[in-house]
Amino acid sequence: MPRKAPTSIFLIFLCLLLLAFYSLLLSRSAISLSPTHLRFRPRNLTTRYDAPDSFNHVIREDINELTHRTRLVTSIQCPVESVSVLLPNWEVLVLVSHDTPLTSNLGVGGFYCFFPRNETSPANFSGVLPFTSATTFKCTLPNRNRRLQPFHQPVLTRFPEMETNVISAAPVMPRWDFLAYECFSTETDVVLFVKGVNNRQGINKSPEEFRCVFGNDIKNAVKTPVTSSKQEVFRCLHPNLMELSISPSTTAAAKRIKVSIEINREKLVVPSVAYYTPPRRHMPSNPNPTSLLCATTMVYNVAKFLREWVMYYSKIGVDKFILYDNGSDDDLERVIKELNEEGDYNIERIFWVWPKTQEAGFSHSAVYAKDSCTWMMYVDVDEFIFSPSWLKNFSQPSKTMLKSLLSISSNGSIGQVSIKCNDFGPSDQKKHPAMGVIQGYNCRRQAEQRHKSILLLEAVDHSLLNVIHHFDLNNNHYNWKELPLEAGVINHYKYQAWPEFMTKFRRRVSAFVADWRTRVNPMSKDRTPGLGFQPIKPEGWENMFCDVKDDRLKLWTKKWFGSQTPQGLKMAWQL
Repeated sequence: MPRKAPTSIFLIFLCLLLLAFYSLLLSRSAISLSPTHLRFRPRNLTTRYDAPDSFNHVIREDINELTHRTRLVTSIQCPVESVSVLLPNWEVLVLVSHDTPLTSNLGVGGFYCFFPRNETSPANFSGVLPFTSATTFKCTLPNRNRRLQPFHQPVLTRFPEMETNVISAAPVMPRWDFLAYECFSTETDVVLFVKGVNNRQGINKSPEEFRCVFGNDIKNAVKTPVTSSKQEVFRCLHPNLMELSISPSTTAAAKRIKVSIEINREKLVVPSVAYYTPPRRHMPSNPNPTSLLCATTMVYNVAKFLREWVMYYSKIGVDKFILYDNGSDDDLERVIKELNEEGDYNIERIFWVWPKTQEAGFSHSAVYAKDSCTWMMYVDVDEFIFSPSWLKNFSQPSKTMLKSLLSISSNGSIGQVSIKCNDFGPSDQKKHPAMGVIQGYNCRRQAEQRHKSILLLEAVDHSLLNVIHHFDLNNNHYNWKELPLEAGVINHYKYQAWPEFMTKFRRRVSAFVADWRTRVNPMSKDRTPGLGFQPIKPEGWENMFCDVKDDRLKLWTKKWFGSQTPQGLKMAWQL
């Protein structure tokens, strides 16, 4: 018996050692999770309350107040007043109010994000939000700070080497997966965009479960009913300006009122960086005439493709282009400026920094452009509509071509025209074709795929609900028409040369479609057949998705947009 005691002690020690090792492994796994798998509700940004007229502290914390608290707990030298949001992939979005000066010889360059533990990362200028005029920067959350939860907001500064420690009393940083991020006022109501409330496609909570909350402090807090709750879009009534202590004559700067959604059952207000602007009492007449047909899409680094897309559609009937720029860092702004200066094009760029919000962006466009566009076409920059009949009936491109597809009903009840897509493959291309995608890709899949739409904006349902480029309609007044292939089709140059497709692989902008790298829904039509979860080039990629040779649009555009030069044939969009 005495000999067994050491053995028992050894076994107990071994079990404890294994348990400690397993606990350490679990903790490291938790730390290594991406932000999309970590979910918390910041303690100082959302507060449960018991008193019926109490109010969440986040609503009364504007950008200046949040930063003032940060400055009280640090010895920051010349920090910039800001508020930050943690985006996916450990990216931090820093927003600086439009009334905060950023003037210096460096302009918007030379900034750093200064975090607890004296860690810094460069803060790169991202853009200016068009509806709040906030200047935005992006930086990366340093590795050691990823182990500190909750995550605390950094300080934006140009002098990180002069700073002392930013202690944990700095404000908690709201997470992107639970945030009110954008607001738009119509004449009759407020459209608020909120992430993390309606999380599942096709499952939307009742409007009665929420209230819109307006105000920068408890005294001015006003709540109004929510009339619609679909996807990330909530609509509610305007607040009474007198209750907000705002008169109609108050200056625009003083009218900056934070707005969010209250979840009634949980007594919880969603963190917000969205601001409400009261509608103008007397809307000025539109200085620009209403365009019959506009085109909207969400873009990222499409500078090399844009000229071809704009020049093609402008010639066949699009009057105005509205691009929701999802944070491009290529030459997109320069290309847009050059096209607009050429005089024949009307292109508006809206800086839309919010990730995976394609549906919300399209909903925004449906209300934003309603006064300037009659019909809106929702197609991407690799998609080109044409009608086989044009080859026979038109000797030159005409601005009536696209509009002829809308002349399909004498009673005016058509609210949306749906057009099927043909998906084209790499067509033996190894790099982006110099003459453009129409000339470079001519081999496609046999079966037509999803459809895209041209929408009558006044026909859109009050909810603004849309899925994959088509909207719900006000069914009491409008119908949906699907064009037969012989009347109209979209050439979708989806599977391009591998370097181009690999870049596309890294980004999915739809809120309800999994990123290609996420190991879910492997049989989804949104995934590329034969491609896994990593951007690894499949064998024979250049000849994949090639069932039918289709040169129709290639020949048509060569005839109407091509010209002979000493260097050979050149398309109009080639510089």
